[in-house]
Amino acid sequence: MTSSLPQSLVLFGAGKMGGAMLEGWLRIGMNPAGISLIDPKPSDELVTLAAENGMRLNPSPQEVGLVEVLVLATKPQMLDTAAPAVQAFIHPKTLLISILAGKTLGDLSARLPNATALIRAMPNLPASVQRGVTAAAPGPGVSAAQRAMTDALLGSIGKVEWLDDENLIDAVTAVSGSGPAYVFHLVECLAAAGTAAGLPADIAERLARATIEGAGEMLFQSPLSPATLRQNVTSPAGTTAAALEVLMADDGLKPLMGRAVAAAKRRAEELSG
Repeated sequence: MTSSLPQSLVLFGAGKMGGAMLEGWLRIGMNPAGISLIDPKPSDELVTLAAENGMRLNPSPQEVGLVEVLVLATKPQMLDTAAPAVQAFIHPKTLLISILAGKTLGDLSARLPNATALIRAMPNLPASVQRGVTAAAPGPGVSAAQRAMTDALLGSIGKVEWLDDENLIDAVTAVSGSGPAYVFHLVECLAAAGTAAGLPADIAERLARATIEGAGEMLFQSPLSPATLRQNVTSPAGTTAAALEVLMADDGLKPLMGRAVAAAKRRAEELSG
């Protein structure tokens, strides 16, 4: 994988997601001397990490020189303010990877005209534990080599899914971007149901949490489909079957989740508009 990694990378914004990516790049063997960090208010942890690994913190464009990849990870609302500073680091051959929610390739091109190769990406929160999934949509100027570099960089925090149509990003946001919150709420609901069934609240929460953790690990390790895994744990006329009759009813979990994802997608469209 190291052969696909860039020799020079600038990370604009080293907050939670930017920091998670940075840790991933170092973990897969990227040369820290080739990494420059731009953050107007760096945390003490970031200052220490940069010093210990020989990464440049808030250098000038002249100090950095030719930038192979620039990863834009600021808050979306800061794009207009940050654009002039970002522009100064972009050269004709620089690949720009943006994880700014709601900012389209068109938005980025308009504000950063120096960038001719752009990729819009949407990672999710489990990136912080290297189990994220990132959907990426490339612009027309992205080369095969730049796509391979993006695969390596984003693959350091989890799986990567490529999109042929940037317009699918809003649906991605509704499914995987917001999805971890749905799972966390499922744990809450399962624990509450356990408490209502007579379990002490603390035991119900631990059981619910461990159940979701274990089921998630089975999904991660198994090549079987979710439907097959569900069927494998469901005995005919057993307790799981009784519960699934409720969850899989016409007014059960599927239509509820459909409404939830549709609501999230509508909001993503509003924010990007």
